[in-house]
Amino acid sequence: MIKEGFSDRVLKAFIYLALILFAAYCLVPFITVIGSSFSSESSILRDGYTLWPREFTLDAYKLIFEDSTIYKAYGVTIFVTVVGTVLAMVMTCAMAYPLGVKTLKYRNWINFYVYFTMLFHGGLVANYLLISKYLDMKDSIWVLIIPALISPWNMFLMRNFFRSIDESLAESAKIDGANDIYIFYKIMLPISLPALATVGLFYAMAFWNKWFEAMLYISDESLFPLQYLIMRIMSNADFANQISSQVTLPGYVVPTFTTRLATTVVTIGPIIFLYPFLQKYFVKGLMVGAVKG
Repeated sequence: MIKEGFSDRVLKAFIYLALILFAAYCLVPFITVIGSSFSSESSILRDGYTLWPREFTLDAYKLIFEDSTIYKAYGVTIFVTVVGTVLAMVMTCAMAYPLGVKTLKYRNWINFYVYFTMLFHGGLVANYLLISKYLDMKDSIWVLIIPALISPWNMFLMRNFFRSIDESLAESAKIDGANDIYIFYKIMLPISLPALATVGLFYAMAFWNKWFEAMLYISDESLFPLQYLIMRIMSNADFANQISSQVTLPGYVVPTFTTRLATTVVTIGPIIFLYPFLQKYFVKGLMVGAVKG
């Protein structure tokens, strides 16, 4: 065993110190958002954003949670994120694995068709007519899930990962009598956990942040996702701020800035708590799609 010299220990200590300082630097904006969200609006206007709350208040969070629809919106968003991510991973993997098999007939044409959709799109009007008129999915929670089940970019990432797996694994399984479905579920998926976790996190983030589709296709308040409801709350706060500037309301300042900060904490909290459980797979999957197919 090679013993570390003094210079090696100094270099290692310097690297650790630099990483700790960099991590602290990355945490400062997030801590500032949390601390300022508990500050009063007047202190934000007077002193700016601070790490620790000044004139501690819960006005911003009361404005967000005073309506019971926020809890329904949380339920809708959690349902869309969980169900949408699971279904999207099933559909994406079911399409990516066959396209990564060289023996599949017309796979190049299918790959080109999927790639073509990344370059050209029918536009918002055509998309709206398709979903609302022909598919009749207005005011349905599935309008937030079904149109986004397959992302071409994520599909190509999974396809390239499946291509990077040694073909001898599938060939040896076929010699033992295994069919393609058995090889896919019992061999390919278990060794693809880094790719599955990485692409699954991409899908979860996309489903969690959905709001534009709700604005277009959903008018039932019980089906509003969290992000869209938060956007409506912010719009109401801005409107109230404009009214209060015209009407004299002594001693009251509408919590516009602090509400924005509070909405950031409310919306990104669950995703931050999810990341540590996927971190080990996410780090391994950073090179997903980097292997030349």
